[in-house]
Amino acid sequence: MPRTIALIPARCGSQSIKMKNIKLFCGKPLIYWNLNALEQAAHVDEVFVATDCDQIANTVLEFGFSKVSIYKRQEENATSTASTESVMLELIREKEIALNNLFVLVQCTSPFTQAEDFDTALVNYQESTADSLLTCASIKRFFWNKDGTPANYDYRNRPRRQDFEGTLLENGAFYINTVENVLKDKNRLSGEIMVHVMPEYTSLELDEPDDWVIGEKLMKKYLSPTPSRKAIKLFVSDVDGVLTDAGMYYSQNGDELKKFNTHDGKGFELLRNLGVKTAIITSEDTQIVARRATKLKVDYLYQGIKEKLGVLMDICEKEGIGLDEVAYIGDDINDLEPLSNVGLAACPSNSRPRVKQIPNIIELDVAGGNGAVRTFVELILDCYL
Repeated sequence: MPRTIALIPARCGSQSIKMKNIKLFCGKPLIYWNLNALEQAAHVDEVFVATDCDQIANTVLEFGFSKVSIYKRQEENATSTASTESVMLELIREKEIALNNLFVLVQCTSPFTQAEDFDTALVNYQESTADSLLTCASIKRFFWNKDGTPANYDYRNRPRRQDFEGTLLENGAFYINTVENVLKDKNRLSGEIMVHVMPEYTSLELDEPDDWVIGEKLMKKYLSPTPSRKAIKLFVSDVDGVLTDAGMYYSQNGDELKKFNTHDGKGFELLRNLGVKTAIITSEDTQIVARRATKLKVDYLYQGIKEKLGVLMDICEKEGIGLDEVAYIGDDINDLEPLSNVGLAACPSNSRPRVKQIPNIIELDVAGGNGAVRTFVELILDCYL
């Protein structure tokens, strides 16, 4: 019986956004969303991520998806000028994939694709006489040609949007073909082509920085990226290495100083205005932190704490909430327990390696003391409230 093999190409290089394929999108590396949908799709048997990058490979393997394998693509097929078809053909030949198998090319810059899209498209394709399939978004926009003529409507009888059938736009989400056709035509599409239609918001592909801002709003509005996650009701932060840069500063008189970031302070305010409780739990015990906590108007301040999880559980009991309703940001080994048990965990980019290895932790691309807390807060506001 034919198997269905999926491929996600994921190069190190990116023309517009550095390491785009694993840049955080709604709290997860971008490539996670399609891999998660493919993992859940009943009609997809095996998934390959073709990459030339150890960082991407390690990120993918950390997800622990059972269907997913890493394929180390050849250098000549990982350049900015190499075609996607070149890595498709390389994978098929190197893995000796059977000719009668189905081949699904998936692009992770389209993170809105759901398992239902893959399954529905595969079933419809197999029940049809079509040779290949592509996905399109239905766009209700009026298009024009350069010669001043309308491309998809009659301007003399302008239709209302609700009555307008619209136009199909190739959204690049995924393509289906047989391995035999791909080898024969050296193309993702062949012969008679059928279309799997997806909603208009799926027309957005994440290729430019502005696309991230728009895309996260669309994900939150239409797909609720974390359907099983409870809303965040308590936000907790460590201090040194998180709210500060972990530096130890001393005045000429021997006074200890710490550098805080005003953007982080605004983050606490944004959460407070939405009714989210805030807390600081730190192993240090200084007047500097006490004054900063007062300035931030945090609901709970605990200093000199060695066992942070116990204190966190006490706060949850007082608030009548569970650990799964807590967002926590920390950077060192004394944060391991709380980070491993809360609903949403994050760490700054300068965190210790053991912290970054916590399953499902969000590794921010900002260092402590440089707005890491604010970055985490904005992520929570966009995707988890």
